[in-house]
Amino acid sequence: MLSALSVLDQLLASALSCVRETSATEETAAVEQLRGLYLTHDSVERLLAREPGAPAFSSVKNTDEDLPDPSRADARLRRLADAYGLSVFDLNVLLIALAPELDRRYEQLYAYLQDDITRRRPTVDMALSLLCAGARAKLARRAHFAPDSALLRHGLLHLIPDAEQQPAPLIAHGLKLDEQLIRFLTGHECLDARLAPFCRLVKPTAQGAQSSLDADTRHALLELAASARESGERLSVYFQGQAGTGKRRAVESLARDAGARLLAVDLPRMVSGAGEYNSLFRLVLNEARFDEAVAYFDGLDTLRREEHAVAYQSLLEALGEFEGLSILAGAQTLSAESHPALKIITVPFAPPDFAERRALWLECLSVEGVRLNESDVDALAARFRFSRRQITGAVCDAKMKARLRHASSTSSSVASSSSSNVRSESQPVSAQELFAAARAQSRHNLSSLASKIEPKYAWDDIQLPEDQLEQLREICAQAECRHIVYGEWGFGRKMTAGRGVVALFTGPPGTGKTMAAEVIANELRLDLFKIDLSQIVSKYIGETEKNLDRIFREAHRSNAVLFFDEADALFGKRSEVKDAHDRFANIEIGYLLQKIEEFDGIAVLATNLRQNMDEAFVRRMRVIVEFPFPDEEYRRRIWKSVFPAEAPLGEDVEFGALARTIRLSGGHIKNIALASAFYAASDGRVIRTPHLMRAARREYQKLGRKLNDADSLSGGDGANTA
Repeated sequence: MLSALSVLDQLLASALSCVRETSATEETAAVEQLRGLYLTHDSVERLLAREPGAPAFSSVKNTDEDLPDPSRADARLRRLADAYGLSVFDLNVLLIALAPELDRRYEQLYAYLQDDITRRRPTVDMALSLLCAGARAKLARRAHFAPDSALLRHGLLHLIPDAEQQPAPLIAHGLKLDEQLIRFLTGHECLDARLAPFCRLVKPTAQGAQSSLDADTRHALLELAASARESGERLSVYFQGQAGTGKRRAVESLARDAGARLLAVDLPRMVSGAGEYNSLFRLVLNEARFDEAVAYFDGLDTLRREEHAVAYQSLLEALGEFEGLSILAGAQTLSAESHPALKIITVPFAPPDFAERRALWLECLSVEGVRLNESDVDALAARFRFSRRQITGAVCDAKMKARLRHASSTSSSVASSSSSNVRSESQPVSAQELFAAARAQSRHNLSSLASKIEPKYAWDDIQLPEDQLEQLREICAQAECRHIVYGEWGFGRKMTAGRGVVALFTGPPGTGKTMAAEVIANELRLDLFKIDLSQIVSKYIGETEKNLDRIFREAHRSNAVLFFDEADALFGKRSEVKDAHDRFANIEIGYLLQKIEEFDGIAVLATNLRQNMDEAFVRRMRVIVEFPFPDEEYRRRIWKSVFPAEAPLGEDVEFGALARTIRLSGGHIKNIALASAFYAASDGRVIRTPHLMRAARREYQKLGRKLNDADSLSGGDGANTA
């Protein structure tokens, strides 16, 4: 760049000689010393005699086509000229504006030329006078300072109005290079401070993580980009896929293959702050040009919301003028007609399937030195549809939990004497810790429409006939073997919908439907969410569908079991259309049918009134489990299992007698057992038959019934094991 300034020095020397010639008739040297502060009579007459618009001084003798080309002396100026289509005149303007940033002597020279010691920075008039041979050329070159000129449109040059002249004419505006351009021209390569909050400049490593894009596809994309650049066509690549499908790794591999750096733009973070989008996108693309980087815009879906429509259009317009390789990333479909000047190639990114997830789990476990049974690896890969980042996070989290567990179990004296006791390499990680870490990695955004239930029940806790228990086990088996049936055996190609495990639990209240859902979630080691129907159904048209869409979308991301209690309220029969309310209610049910078919997770619907369920829903159920009212034998089993081992039971408590006398379902039996425990805790500290009968009467009262046969509890063997 210093060699390019010698070109400017020659222009200034020529202009200064012109100034000396015109001021040679000044009366005394004293007047010359006051140049810029004092106007003599001769100087006023000289101004009147000058042709209107003619340069006060000029370094060009004949035509401005004779201007020297500064890009011949500096490679960065050549890059600028090629990237922005700058003329020789534009380059000289940039050089004039840059000079005071590098050497303050130019401030004095500019003040002298402009006959004003306070005007130390170049102005439009000074640049025109220096670079134009006459008035006509000066008038024509004003176009280089218009808002749509290359210098101003791309934000390379800023026009600063004269503070003492409001409004200031164009030729009185000062010239100021953008700070981003100054750093580029002076070789200071660092990310612009205005972009730092939402941009990262990354240099891909020589051997990065394996990309989901194969080498042939990456080579083809680079060839298309190069061909478009040569033909002047504006081309962007759109990576379409959900978060975690490998788009970031793919773009890093693409940049590495291109021998370029990666400028990653976080669009959601960008639009969350205040800013003028046109200027920000211009800065981003200038940065990509200066750094010869691949521009990567992640999170495009955010810009496509209605409230960010202006930002979205600004981005497309900016890309329509960008000749480099730009990559957009999002989940929604992007139309190729979004902007007429921009051509878009869509590259789909599918979530990793079971085999890919299994390979990722094995890779991450191996890297962290964690050993796990093959069956547990299969279960993790099958039940958690994770990306590489989530799998890595889950393994690291489980490893840290194992270290904490070991440190907690080790005495402080031993821990202080040998730090090796808490080294991560020596701590075995259990499958339970890995499943817990995997559940934590799942992004649960269902809190406003669902409540999370911590599954506490196992198979030993639920008392059902063998056939119903077998059906529950079948539900778990289907959830565990989906990757085999749909993947290895090819049934996934035959079924476009209905690939989820959707079960219907029917039966009277308190017969174990909620407990069964907990048992399933516990067996599969997944989170369980109970849907709050009051938060779903809305009186406003279209709101119910939005809530349903949000639930199923988040359930898919969360890798959780959905539990719809009292599902008949939401999945009820469609009615004959008599008014607008009936029509919209049927639309909601139809939409729900669609979402149930599209859902590929695990959902359990519970109802006390199967007859109220729409038959179209019933047909779509993979499994229907009838929960019968427990007979005497099953009531006895429930009574036997409902008390924890620590509970102090009196010898007078006889389960068989309780089962004969109290003809209620398991939910009510649980309530009675808990209430009797509180009675006993405040009384004799032992749960006895009177406590149970008192609790039973209260439970019957809640049901609006009376318990009249309490005396039948007398008798029995008194061993509470009948």
